[in-house]
Amino acid sequence: MLRKTRLVIIGAGSAGLSALKEAQRTLGNDELLLINDGPYGTTCARVGCMPSKALLGPAHAYGRRRYLAAVGIQGTQQLAVDLPALLRHVRGLRDRFSAGSIELAHALGERNLQGRPRFLNAHALELNGERIEFEAAIIATGSRPLVPAPWQALGQRVLTSDDFFEQENLGRRVAVVGLGAIGVELGQALAQLGLEVIGLTRAATVAGLHDQDVSDSLVAALRQDMQVLTDVDVDLQALGERAVRVQAGEQQFEVDWVLASLGRRPNLEDLGLENLGVRLDARGMPAFHPQTLQLGELPIFIAGDVNGFRPLLHEAADEGRIAAYHALQTDSRCLGRRVPLGIVFTEPNAAQVGAHPAELRKMDVVSGEADFSRQGRALMEGRNAGRLRVYARAQDGRLLGAQIVAPDGEHLAHLLAWAIQQGLTVDEVLQLPVYHPVVEEGLRSALQALRRVLGQQRQLPDLPLCSEPAAWALGGD
Repeated sequence: MLRKTRLVIIGAGSAGLSALKEAQRTLGNDELLLINDGPYGTTCARVGCMPSKALLGPAHAYGRRRYLAAVGIQGTQQLAVDLPALLRHVRGLRDRFSAGSIELAHALGERNLQGRPRFLNAHALELNGERIEFEAAIIATGSRPLVPAPWQALGQRVLTSDDFFEQENLGRRVAVVGLGAIGVELGQALAQLGLEVIGLTRAATVAGLHDQDVSDSLVAALRQDMQVLTDVDVDLQALGERAVRVQAGEQQFEVDWVLASLGRRPNLEDLGLENLGVRLDARGMPAFHPQTLQLGELPIFIAGDVNGFRPLLHEAADEGRIAAYHALQTDSRCLGRRVPLGIVFTEPNAAQVGAHPAELRKMDVVSGEADFSRQGRALMEGRNAGRLRVYARAQDGRLLGAQIVAPDGEHLAHLLAWAIQQGLTVDEVLQLPVYHPVVEEGLRSALQALRRVLGQQRQLPDLPLCSEPAAWALGGD
């Protein structure tokens, strides 16, 4: 049996569905095919950013009880956690958030196919015994958690983010192995909810941060709730019928279960990429253009978590749009990428904005910082933890990036991302309004420190020069 189509999208996650919506702007559904292998609903909605935040919200709120008691709010000792009820609440929200993406895929009717396709060449693939010929294709098959083979033998004693949210209850002793975004978020949340948590990582830093001082400020905050060990190799062994022995360097721990958060692996197996005539690296990843996401000169594009370029939901959604745009507009203009922005929703938040430190090391840059352990608004709320470091080009003070651990750091990260994308300098940002007392004053302190490092002195106050008066400058309430 033979089927022909203009565009085939492989994968119904964030990237695939964004590609679908972009393609539907110019094509009718009859010229599209969506192929999905596995469950519908995006990684973010099913097992990632949405259910995790549904858990983090109550956990962080419950974790505030010690501060409330310290400042005179009585009765906090009466609070208690019904963990099965909380997990049911999380699953309910998870199902609600997943529903929209599932409906979008199923709305295609017979143009929504299930199964694992395999490329036959650059213009044809096979699915369930059917040959499908296409003009362009988008690979958006996502990724899955990485679990070492020996650990898989431990069965349900080792969980990943893919099965964590299906648990109806959780053992009280847990080791979180891997302290990237998933590990630190869920590890801290579980500790705040009363579980005994040991967080372990081979890396020197946590939460994906690259600045050691900034990372250390987050580790200090995490240690208010849980044990944290960095720079350790971890080995797991079954202990009796239920427990796990965790070997971490010279130390041993006994836990009820383990959350493995060691990163994710692209879903590239059995796609027949070897039939496309493109170079594959050791992971089976085809070479692709980072701007257009195209595989060489082929009419095939790779978008979202599967390419490992920027594995975040907003980036996957952008990449789906980019891939579909270039797949259908062969003479299209190059689409730009937004400034990199990554946020980890611990308390305090951790974030990275702008240029990667590896890029910064190749440039002449200077930095300024602020210590949030002394920041006024943070002190008032008992959330005074963290450190912010901002980087700028030494030549002209243009902002390039930041590493952040701060209360409400998610908002500081957005402000900095917008400023960097607009190409603003330190002076230009310092002329923008900041209220008092707010955590944004910490950002202003870091920028003022950065300006001092630049050796710049303002001849005028940090106020914009007069120009044609805007409506808000003319007075009134």
